[in-house]
Amino acid sequence: MRQIVVVLHNIRSTYNVGAILRTAEGLGIEKVVYSGYTPRYNNPELLPHLRTKLDHQIAKSALGAEELVKQEILGPNLLTNWLKCAIMEGYNVVGLENNLSSKEMPRRLILGQPTKLKEKVVLVLGEEVSGIPLDIRPLMEHFLEIPMRGQKESFNVSVAAGIALWGLQELL
Repeated sequence: MRQIVVVLHNIRSTYNVGAILRTAEGLGIEKVVYSGYTPRYNNPELLPHLRTKLDHQIAKSALGAEELVKQEILGPNLLTNWLKCAIMEGYNVVGLENNLSSKEMPRRLILGQPTKLKEKVVLVLGEEVSGIPLDIRPLMEHFLEIPMRGQKESFNVSVAAGIALWGLQELL
């Protein structure tokens, strides 16, 4: 059975978080991991009135998936260690990123082209504008790129997540 875990690192929008949860549930994703300042569903660290507000925003686009998808919250600065543990457990760590340096280009995978990935994949999604931070990029075994045919350089992070998750299921 395919195992895909999605890491939401520094995603700003509650609506993007909700949409990704809904997509993850629909595709049978193993787990969603919250990292950095990503808003979390039912975050115990927030005051009740703030938690209620964020939960409502996430639920608005998740449409119930927020109650169905297994979720894990990482504390501050724990993503690097979490990814290292995932690698030790046999996961391919793949970053969804389209802004690669020349040194990162050899690790690029174009979605839709034949490739072999392990049965266990962690897909890392980064901040909507800046992408995946440079300090965790060395942990990415591959960078997944969605080919763009129009004039825009990227998709909304929740749309890109859906395309990538569907494509990863086909690549495994």
